[in-house]
Parts: sequence; C-alpha cells; structure tokens
Amino acid sequence: MLPGNIIKVDGFLNHRVDTVLMNDIAEEFRKFFNINRISAVLTAEASGIPVATICAHNFGVPLIFAKKAKSDNIENGLYKSEVYSYTYKKTVTLILSKEWLGPQDRVLIIDDFMANGNAVKGLIDIVNEAGAALEGIGVVIEKGFQGGGDYLRNNGYNYKALAVIDKAEEGAIVFRKQN
Repeated sequence: MLPGNIIKVDGFLNHRVDTVLMNDIAEEFRKFFNINRISAVLTAEASGIPVATICAHNFGVPLIFAKKAKSDNIENGLYKSEVYSYTYKKTVTLILSKEWLGPQDRVLIIDDFMANGNAVKGLIDIVNEAGAALEGIGVVIEKGFQGGGDYLRNNGYNYKALAVIDKAEEGAIVFRKQN
C-alpha cells in the first residue's frame, strides 16, 4: 500500500510483468467470456497493455489500445473520450483511430486495475461511438471500495473482476470472497 490508497502491483502486473501469470489470467477470463464472439480486445494506454496483449494473443484476435496522446501517424478521424485518471490525478483524453474500430466489431475490454472506473467508462464511450458491440469487460484487480465495479454491475454490463479488494489500509488488504 502506498499513500492515497495506491496498491502497488508493479512487480508483477504493470511495470515488471509476470508473463506466466498473465497467461493464467487470460485463461481465467476465457472461463467468463464467450471468446468466440469477440473480434478484438480493447484497453487503455499504458498499464493495461501487457495483460490485454496476452489475452488478445490467447484469444486469437487483435489488441487495440486507446492512446492518451495523439501521434502524427493517426489518420482518418478519431474517437475520443475524456477521463479522469485516479493514478495521475488529472483528466486525459483517450483517443483511438476510427480505422481500427467500427460497427462490425465485437469488443472485450480488458484492463489491469479498476478504481472509480473512469478509464473503462471512457473505453465504453469509444465502443459506443464506434457503433461496435461490447461483449464484456474484464479487470484483473478491482478496488471494490471505490465504486467502479459496482457501477458496471448495477448498469448491467457483462463484467468480471478476478480479484476484488474490499478494504485497503496501510499494512492490510482485504479481498472479497468470489464465487
């Protein structure tokens, strides 16, 4: 635990990545989502990319990630969504080239972490703007005490968090018992 309810997972999930664990996570998500229905995995730059990449590879579909800054190589229009980053304490704009997502797509959103759910809500906005179908949302770790997962469950999304933390204080993390 770091100050500000930041849970340090960078030793295995999103800075130094345990690829064997990522493969196991992909297989766990396979149990909850109809992988045969998806045409792409979508995530946000940057920390969701490792787990989403291995999921996309294991599911045999492309990975698409929304960038947080426009680069010169993005052409043909953009989907955009403004989101507040809990980690960086600022609003960022998620952008995705219209070239890579459209009405023909069936999308599985995969992300590493869920706090307030702003990044995932931004990705949902992009999927909706593209006219694509949202098949599901998978998150490795959810901070259950911050409401993002509750929002998704309460609004009928096909959502699965592999681990839910109900309480996090200095020196103690309490996980929710999952079925």
